[in-house]
Amino acid sequence: MRTVEEWIGKNDDAAIPPRVRLRVFEKYGGICQLSQRKIMAGDAWDLDHIKALWRGGEHRESNLHPVLKQPHREKSAEEQSVQAKCDRIRKKHLGVWPQSKAKIKSRGFGRTRDA
Repeated sequence: MRTVEEWIGKNDDAAIPPRVRLRVFEKYGGICQLSQRKIMAGDAWDLDHIKALWRGGEHRESNLHPVLKQPHREKSAEEQSVQAKCDRIRKKHLGVWPQSKAKIKSRGFGRTRDA
């Protein structure tokens, strides 16, 4: 049974306290969950949301895991492009996406009569 109450952020931008970072780090044994490499002293690491916030994940201790900074950047960049595409598709489906302002280029109508 858990003796310490789970940390839950007041909002999605709430800073994660050092005590929570330490608990999450120890829970996963100091292993980066993206590269499966041991996080050594001096390595730059972050806490990553297991289920992304934009996909409905919560900013809480149970939704965090430790990852090294470089693999985290790569994962975040990939997720961001997926999120942008999902947003574009949703906007287009709802009719919010702006119409193209470019003129349709064609060669025009062919001549039907000899002049």
